[in-house]
Amino acid sequence: MNTSIQCKPLILAASLLITSMPLITQATPKTNNDTLNTIKVQSRVMSADNYQAQTDTNMFPAPSKAMVQHILTLPKLNNESDYLIEIQIGQNKQVDCNKVTLLGEIETLSLEGWGYRYYQVNSIMQGPSTKMMCTDAKTVQFVTLGDSLTQAYDSRLPTVFYLPKDAQLRYRIWRAVSEFNYSNK
Repeated sequence: MNTSIQCKPLILAASLLITSMPLITQATPKTNNDTLNTIKVQSRVMSADNYQAQTDTNMFPAPSKAMVQHILTLPKLNNESDYLIEIQIGQNKQVDCNKVTLLGEIETLSLEGWGYRYYQVNSIMQGPSTKMMCTDAKTVQFVTLGDSLTQAYDSRLPTVFYLPKDAQLRYRIWRAVSEFNYSNK
């Protein structure tokens, strides 16, 4: 039996794979996450007890006794159209393997006389959950209220939220790493 004839297609396939490797690595642009990690979003949280009007947000109402005001101030960037901010509202809860949800409504309100928008959640309640049998121990996880809010990055005006005292707000910054492509006909 001649083994050199059987190995030629295998050697040819391996050499084609090796020569195409540089093309594969060039097709996916490298993402520089250092710039995302250096964007310092200023986050302030104030309740009715420690509220102090700030010059950039003094037009917004003070939080009521049952609410907490969360203010996100984004720093100015050169290409803000390349960035998004994703915001999640929820609570840290001890959960098992079941899918847990929260119930509540995120209202978008307009500041009368100014036209600026702000967000308010009046209450958050435990929502439905799956009922699977779980053998693992419970862990603490962030359970979100509905879907994330994704907004265009805009450093001109702070984003203001009024949430119940037991609610938390978390956010992250997204950056486009590629140009737009057209679909072909």
